[in-house]
Amino acid sequence: RVALFNNIIQTLAVLHNIDPQNAGLSDFGGTGNYFERQFHRWSSQYKMSETSHIAEMDQLIRELPKQLPLEPHRTSLIHGDYRIDNLIFHQQESKVVAIIDWELSTLGDSISDLAYFCMCLRMRPDQHIAGIAGLNRASLGIPEESEMIQLYCKLRGIGSINHWDFYLAFSFFRLAAICQGVLKRSLDGTASNSNATHIGNLTCTLAQMAVEVLDESV
Repeated sequence: RVALFNNIIQTLAVLHNIDPQNAGLSDFGGTGNYFERQFHRWSSQYKMSETSHIAEMDQLIRELPKQLPLEPHRTSLIHGDYRIDNLIFHQQESKVVAIIDWELSTLGDSISDLAYFCMCLRMRPDQHIAGIAGLNRASLGIPEESEMIQLYCKLRGIGSINHWDFYLAFSFFRLAAICQGVLKRSLDGTASNSNATHIGNLTCTLAQMAVEVLDESV
């Protein structure tokens, strides 16, 4: 598993090291601050699909704009939903052979993908979107979050990552907004996923986790 998780991070670094200009993808995403664009999109989406008052989401909508990174990392091609579910692995070797589900891909701050992946690992095993929070990673052969960050920075030539708490909190906020949209479609009878209600009910939990990450950074 150590080799597998290391290759997951290596694959992400390879993706982010692609030069969008040289790849003919310079117009693949919007211009300007990536997180400003993302915040506007997902806060608006959340408000349009709001079905009940969630105090933590309102708090995040107030607080996150105050902490937007002023100097984002180099603009890269980002996947937008980088998690194990969207990776295909070699049958015999511990390596990724394909990344699938590119519907959220764009140009933006590359650290957002890394934070999103680490966010998924912080989910509890008993949640509908299951993670490994609370499990003994050493016994499972899974690297610590800090080790994955260190490997990523080495591969990208980055000294360190500032505002890591913001990146994590924003990942939770964005996923919460997405889940709320799924819930709204479920209530409207237009959701295609049979588990839509279960996914939608994660909105409050994800918002709480985002607030907890921000509180830890104070």
